Amino acid sequence: MIVVQKQTHFSHAAYAASAAGLLVLLFLPLVVVVRQEYRILKELEETLRDREPPTMVEPTTIDDENAEDPPASSSSSCLGSCLKKMFTPPARGEDYTILQALVSIDMLLLFLATICGAGATLTAIDNMGQIGQSLGYPSNTINTFVSLISIWNYAGRVASGFASEVLLSRYRFPRPLMVTMVLLLSCVGHLLIAFGVPQSLYVASMLTGFCFGALWPLVYAIISEIFGLKYYSTLYNFGTAASPIGAYLLNVLVAGHLYDVQAAKQHGGTLAGGDKTCIGVDCFNKSFIIITGATMVGVLVSLVLVWRTRSFYKGDIYARFRNNADANEDRLIHTSSNDSVIIPKAEEESTGDDDTCQQGPKRRGGAHVHAA
Repeated sequence: MIVVQKQTHFSHAAYAASAAGLLVLLFLPLVVVVRQEYRILKELEETLRDREPPTMVEPTTIDDENAEDPPASSSSSCLGSCLKKMFTPPARGEDYTILQALVSIDMLLLFLATICGAGATLTAIDNMGQIGQSLGYPSNTINTFVSLISIWNYAGRVASGFASEVLLSRYRFPRPLMVTMVLLLSCVGHLLIAFGVPQSLYVASMLTGFCFGALWPLVYAIISEIFGLKYYSTLYNFGTAASPIGAYLLNVLVAGHLYDVQAAKQHGGTLAGGDKTCIGVDCFNKSFIIITGATMVGVLVSLVLVWRTRSFYKGDIYARFRNNADANEDRLIHTSSNDSVIIPKAEEESTGDDDTCQQGPKRRGGAHVHAA
């Protein structure tokens, strides 16, 4: 739509119609959310329609006089057990601890592939203004490139999340392989920028925005599927850290440095005058060839991750969630079918985190639940 507006004259009514259409497309995903929430609410009402909630009686806590505190572990044994636990992770799909996930080979492979992919596309996005200027595009067209990147960034996020979920649920198509495909597609945009193909920056900006947006839903989904949801918020932020690292390596150290070198050549070998403008294909040729090579490294790394997780994605990765839901439903039915049920109070767990080895004294108690 932006390209059409630049090429033809739009009246006020045409602008209003195009804006209305874009707003409809923008809020269309809300229809899916509302529909799904209504479906969940309807199923819940049907499940609990003929059931009355049990009346809970305050539990009475009885201290166990015979309970003794376990002997305090020494710091060396605590450290040894923590290190042993850190390097003995559970099966893929189970809840990893933070340290288990950070030292996992799968996480390192995913992190390295994200550095290469996100750093490369982010370099193209940050330098799109200078790229357009060096290739001789007018300023209003450069603004169009920025708009195209933003729009296709959103399209990539929606498309990759939906497509990967459909392919995974129907055909067991592994999500890491989707990352590989996104990185390969981004290489096309990098090469178009590197060789300065005439009028190709439109396509390059769309591919760059799409691939940058498509990469992140895949990365976050892989983290949740392989390493579990218990510490997902922390691991989510760890995955996000790949973006600034990749941007610094490829944007500052590669693209920025080579651009300044080429600009200095065009201004008599120095930039002392303050003019750092570079004109021509050579301004970003070498840098984006290097960036394309770095992206191909990310492709190879992601293929290693595909090979390591192939058996995991061939199975039913959502089976444990369905089993937990069925167990909770059976427990609810069993509770509602009895007049009186004794629910034992769970033992008090240790207040420490994964790095703490000591436990407090245990308590025991119970509570009677009578049907209303």
